[in-house]
Amino acid sequence: MPPPADIVKVAIEWPGANAQLIEMDQKRPLSSIIREVCDGWSLSGSEQFALRYADGPQLYITEQSRGDIKNGTILRLAISPGRAARQLLERIQSHGIDARLEALKELAKLSADPTFATEFINMEGIGTLARLVESGTHFGEMLAFTLTAFLELMDHGIVSWDLISLSFIKQIAGYVNQPMVDVSILQRSLAILESMVLNSHSLYHRVAQEITVGQLIGHLQVSNQEIQTYAIALINALFLKAPEDRRQEMASTLAQKHLRSIILNHVIRGNRPIKAEMAHQLYVLQVLTFNLLEERMMTKMDPNDQAQRDIIFELRRIAFDGENDPTGTEKRKAMYTKDYKMLGFTNHVNPAMDFTQTPPGMLALDNMLYLAKVHQDTYIRIVLENSSREDKHECPFGRCAIELTRMLCEILQVGELPNEGCNDYHPMFFTHDRAWEEFFCVCIQLLNKTWKEMRATAEDFNKVMQVVREQITRALAMKPSSIDQLKNKLRGLNYSEILRLRQSERMSQDDFQSPPIIELRERIQPEILELIKQQRLNRLCEGSCFRKLGNRRRQEKFWFCRLSLNHKVLHYGDLDESPQGEVPFELLSDKSDIASSVVTGKDCPHMKEKSALKQNKEVLELAFSVLYDPDETLNFVAPNKYEYCIWTDGLCALLGREMGSDLTRSDLDTLISMEMKLRLLDLENITIPEAPPPVPKEPSSYNFTYNYS
Repeated sequence: MPPPADIVKVAIEWPGANAQLIEMDQKRPLSSIIREVCDGWSLSGSEQFALRYADGPQLYITEQSRGDIKNGTILRLAISPGRAARQLLERIQSHGIDARLEALKELAKLSADPTFATEFINMEGIGTLARLVESGTHFGEMLAFTLTAFLELMDHGIVSWDLISLSFIKQIAGYVNQPMVDVSILQRSLAILESMVLNSHSLYHRVAQEITVGQLIGHLQVSNQEIQTYAIALINALFLKAPEDRRQEMASTLAQKHLRSIILNHVIRGNRPIKAEMAHQLYVLQVLTFNLLEERMMTKMDPNDQAQRDIIFELRRIAFDGENDPTGTEKRKAMYTKDYKMLGFTNHVNPAMDFTQTPPGMLALDNMLYLAKVHQDTYIRIVLENSSREDKHECPFGRCAIELTRMLCEILQVGELPNEGCNDYHPMFFTHDRAWEEFFCVCIQLLNKTWKEMRATAEDFNKVMQVVREQITRALAMKPSSIDQLKNKLRGLNYSEILRLRQSERMSQDDFQSPPIIELRERIQPEILELIKQQRLNRLCEGSCFRKLGNRRRQEKFWFCRLSLNHKVLHYGDLDESPQGEVPFELLSDKSDIASSVVTGKDCPHMKEKSALKQNKEVLELAFSVLYDPDETLNFVAPNKYEYCIWTDGLCALLGREMGSDLTRSDLDTLISMEMKLRLLDLENITIPEAPPPVPKEPSSYNFTYNYS
């Protein structure tokens, strides 16, 4: 029969005596249990005793904390917190140095206990310790234990930091400012000053007057990481509590003192691994530094402010090489409107209106100007490259820069306070004085590259931004050590890789690997394959237009091919121009039966001919042929990768061969996932919605939808 839930079996120790094994009834008063234990050792005055844990922090047990005691716990009988506090206070005030040192050592240990701390503080113990520090007569170990006890007692929050005297602050600041001071004293002094700044607005001003940033930066160049951590923590505290009008001034001072490069060389690239507390302080500094951008991020552009409008004029001038303005006002306005459209602004007439939404406000314009001035070649290339594309495929630089700035602010949590316990700092932000701007410049190039890879149009803007966000967050998660390394990480995270990672992660989820899901997937797959097969055949019946190979004349020739409705004959014929829509069977003069063989790529007869050897790789990847006999073939070059997959898959389906294109596998995975989700939700009358195919590698103008009719 198990023991009652309120009974806990424990061992209780007392120096010089055998331990007592008792069953502690948690319903009995603690004083009654202590009295019983004292009687077991013939100790009188049980009210002068208390129970403590024998291991770990050795905290006192109270009526509130006794519920944490577990079976098998070893406890220790000790003098009560009040009695211990009184004895230590008397010994601290004694004239014997050795006795005082031992008392301070024990006090430093006991001060972490909230029960003891309450008793000691009620006896004016903190005032006693403060006077010992202010006297300036304690050094070495004695001073270190005094400061440790003081900090531990204050951290309980029982008394206000505002009670600290100015002379005490000056004394502690003096230890920080001394060129040579004991490491343990320096650590505790830095920690006390940090607590003062964080817990009292009035003490912030006093500490700020006594401590200079230059003195704190000096402590970052030592080999002791604990000292470095406390120094950065104090810098962060001063930064965090500084009035808004002083933060920019403090940031300028830190920049002049080369704080970033010192942290990079002596901390991040030091010979010691970064500990958790140091990582947290670096994260806090990173957040506070980026928060300096909040003011610009939340500042709207004033369309009537000429100085702000001049920045937009400068963007236009740099992009278009300072072309001479036309003399007429109307001509100048028309030219400006055209240029602002090429720059990708939403409002072509008055682009200042694009910066009236916050966030990102004026911060986006700052980023654009930095790119235009510092990376001028990159800026001009992006603008001119997109202005020369088709309207539907151009990547609007202005709109992209604004939305990208907003996204980066969200990713890096600009304007938000640091999270307690978070260690997510990025080393690369400590490698450049203008890390934020350089980060933007890398990301805007990434956005432009991804836009091209996705063959995106204006309607795909949000989809592109989602992919770019994923690319950036994945790259940041790899913790690149520099801006150049970030570029390398992003190069490996192109659009194709993001699609592969998404698919891999989706299929590696535990839920998708469970036996019921695997069984469901296997049961659904034949149905989905049949749907894809039917979709391919339906598209072949609609037909496609192909360019005649080898025609180098300006006036291109085309031919059209489509499958008969009974899936037995291919109808084809020449066209003078690319058709708009389907071509009737009557207009296609030639026809042939479905052959028994289909070949692709370099195995095609028209790719083996001498004149075809000069065809580039693009043509080779889009070529396929229907073989009848060595002398009769029907040769194709698909207009794009999508049409290639449609026709090769469809012809393979007609011949009873497996469809194996990349597009088919992607279709299959997408449809199976949708079908599984619907079935797992136990929906009735399951219908598979229309889904677009993956974006092809080659430009095209088709709109693909599944046809299940």
